Amino acid sequence: MSLSSIVQVRDFIRSALYNPKHGYFSLRSGSVGVLERSIKFNELEGRKDYMEHLDKIYRQSDISWFTPVELFKPWYAHGIAEAILRTANLSVPLKIYEIGGGSGTCAKGIMDYIKLNAPERVYNSMTYISVEISPSLAKIQRETVGVVLSHSSKFKVECRDATDRSGWGKETVKNNLVGLLCLRCLIIFRMILSMQKIKFLHGWKCGSTNKMTGWRIASNMETLSELYKPLEDPLIKNCLEIVNLSKKQASPSGVRLMTDTLWSKVFPRPRRCWLPTGCLKLLEVVHKALPKMSLIVSDFNYLPDVRIPGERAPLVSTKKDGRSSDYDSYLEAKGDADIFFPTDFGLLERIDHFCSGWLKLHEGASSKQGRKRRTIMLDTSSFMEEFGLPSRTRTKDGYNPLLDDFKNTKFYLSVPTHNIK
Repeated sequence: MSLSSIVQVRDFIRSALYNPKHGYFSLRSGSVGVLERSIKFNELEGRKDYMEHLDKIYRQSDISWFTPVELFKPWYAHGIAEAILRTANLSVPLKIYEIGGGSGTCAKGIMDYIKLNAPERVYNSMTYISVEISPSLAKIQRETVGVVLSHSSKFKVECRDATDRSGWGKETVKNNLVGLLCLRCLIIFRMILSMQKIKFLHGWKCGSTNKMTGWRIASNMETLSELYKPLEDPLIKNCLEIVNLSKKQASPSGVRLMTDTLWSKVFPRPRRCWLPTGCLKLLEVVHKALPKMSLIVSDFNYLPDVRIPGERAPLVSTKKDGRSSDYDSYLEAKGDADIFFPTDFGLLERIDHFCSGWLKLHEGASSKQGRKRRTIMLDTSSFMEEFGLPSRTRTKDGYNPLLDDFKNTKFYLSVPTHNIK
């Protein structure tokens, strides 16, 4: 007797990463890389010396890749902390939520910096909450931050799914009430914005076909395949409409738009695209729970050498016997590979405005209340030159890997305006 089931692509990817029994972050205790000690960039001669040092680190570990916050600790986290101190209302207790906290390196770095550089009352009254879906990573975060004894009473990990509205329950009521008293609550996202795959059969239209994945299990053999179904999922519909609205407003002219439409009808060509439904769902929940929160997002805006087709497609990478390799399909990831996506920051901004209630999909381009968020996008080099200490990641000959090599990463900052009631 055979057993078969069909799940959304986003649910398949979620299971491949976080399922307690076979998920990548559950099976591999070292799924998130942790450096034993900080890299002393000022002692390295230049790029060649740095690359050789980095190659040695990767060969000695079972990690496919290290995040920037880990490679440049504590300086990367210190830059984020400085941005927090400059934008936060420090006259009231500071509350920070981090979603996707990895090993806890970012949390510890931020708390270290605030302890050393902010007024004593700011550190003493602050709260830092990591919302972490992986129990194994939650444990590592507690251990990392707990190294500094004074941090322990201010830091806690909530092991839950940040996209589950019920998880914000009592905390939501408390935050909203205190929010009326101008409590500044800050959310930090780092590289956790997941996607849903769709396929357009006749151009960018809402009536296009939704691409889903089928997970079929028959007797002793497991096979995976993709199936197509008409677009019905409301989350995908909303996300697609935000994408379409963005493309319409970016269109150079009505003539160009008409030409593209006619061309797609005469020569229909299937187009694959990955929509950030995980990002949309997460921001919907967070905006409802904490409407006056400030937001900092850091992520890759571009990933090189991606083998999987489609706009905003993921990189699926694993490491075996000390050697890294990439898969040609996300369906090959069954607990042994990480799946990470680039972030379209322009689209992220629109999703942020949509979830705040300012951007309307069916009632014109925006509400009459005015923007509810002030936003800015910065590449990592600009962000670190403004808020960080670039001299700390510079080698002897002037080469700076944080500024020179991570040109495919960006920061997004979003704060509430007076238009929020």
